[in-house]
Amino acid sequence: MSPKTLDQYIACSPGICGGQPHLAGHRITVHQIVVWYDRMGLSADEIATNHGLSVAAVHAALAYYFDHRDEVEQLVVDNQEFIEQLKQSTPSKLHGRLGQDAADAS
Repeated sequence: MSPKTLDQYIACSPGICGGQPHLAGHRITVHQIVVWYDRMGLSADEIATNHGLSVAAVHAALAYYFDHRDEVEQLVVDNQEFIEQLKQSTPSKLHGRLGQDAADAS
């Protein structure tokens, strides 16, 4: 049995995940793994269990991150900026409803 290499776990395909590095066969990007692991404090085992991945795949994503830290950190920043733009341009229906309920109660 031959061991898997990092290239067998990580893919970069133009039509998948916007061409960002992701786990092969999944639509989970390396930067998502990094956020769950580094920012949210989840262990590799927790990430694997929560998302139906092998622990080896999670570690491969982290290895890719450590080899391409600047690139992946930029993807994390870009993704966060995109989320903030969406929040600004797309009002929350729940927030609007709660505001309306408060106005009705007055």
